Amino acid sequence: MSQEPESSETRATPPLHCGLIAVVGRASVGKSTFVNAVFEEKVSIVSDIPQTTRTLVRGILTEPRGQLVLLDTPGVHKAEYDLGRLMNRVARASVEGVDAVLLMLDASTSPRIEDDGWIRRLLRETVPVLAVLNKSDVPQGHADEYRKLWETIAAEKQSTKTAEWVEISARTRDGVDQLVSRLFELLPPGPLLFPAEMLTDHPRKINMADIIREKYFGKLQDELPHSLAIEVETVEEKPDEWIVHGTILVERSSQKGIVIGHKGRLLRRVCESAGRELSEMYGIPVTLDLWVKVEKDWTKNFWILKRLGYAG
Repeated sequence: MSQEPESSETRATPPLHCGLIAVVGRASVGKSTFVNAVFEEKVSIVSDIPQTTRTLVRGILTEPRGQLVLLDTPGVHKAEYDLGRLMNRVARASVEGVDAVLLMLDASTSPRIEDDGWIRRLLRETVPVLAVLNKSDVPQGHADEYRKLWETIAAEKQSTKTAEWVEISARTRDGVDQLVSRLFELLPPGPLLFPAEMLTDHPRKINMADIIREKYFGKLQDELPHSLAIEVETVEEKPDEWIVHGTILVERSSQKGIVIGHKGRLLRRVCESAGRELSEMYGIPVTLDLWVKVEKDWTKNFWILKRLGYAG
């Protein structure tokens, strides 16, 4: 006797698994590259300059399995000014109230003091920790050194907490999909935390400023990136074009000429490059109207940092 097919009303629907995952680690280990690899599009700006990410960026991945909210955090580093200290504070606070933590480690180099500090911090947390050995495609890796470091610190602290070790390459996406699947398994069942169509809740003006800053980082390299900030003041939304008005902040008069470039060429190139990317991102032509302003020691001024979105 054949069995009648199960009706849509009685068929069990798999529960959604949703939650917050903090992506933490020292500067330049590939946190933003990993987040962008998960989405296969840009959520966070990326450069070879340490401390490129200055604020917490939420990337929201929604699919039939549920919703992953990845918190891309600033890299912890030795901070000399208020900006650096605020970035470190944001990163360290990101592990509070999350459902899992990804500790991103650079398997192409030996552990550093910041990696030691993160392991000590995470041994005190109760949430699951995945120790992600990034850059595993690079020969002469140092993965075993990180595993040994965790074991040594855990023994010193008399902690039985373990990490789940995963090897990936964010650059090539090797292992990224498998890691995403594991995260869905770890998250608790529950409703969506954000609307399904949302990719990030990063404020538009800060996102635009980050894109412009990324273009400067690509041009200037180590010349003065950490003395430079972008403040988008207004977005003039015309029917066929957006005009973004903003200010480029530097700390000293001698830096103004560097940012503008010979006969204004660098400023023009940055505006053109950032404008093209923003046009593609928002689906409308974007023109940038930027001015350079000297704001002495802005990295030490709390009120300017607050205005820029770096301080709460």
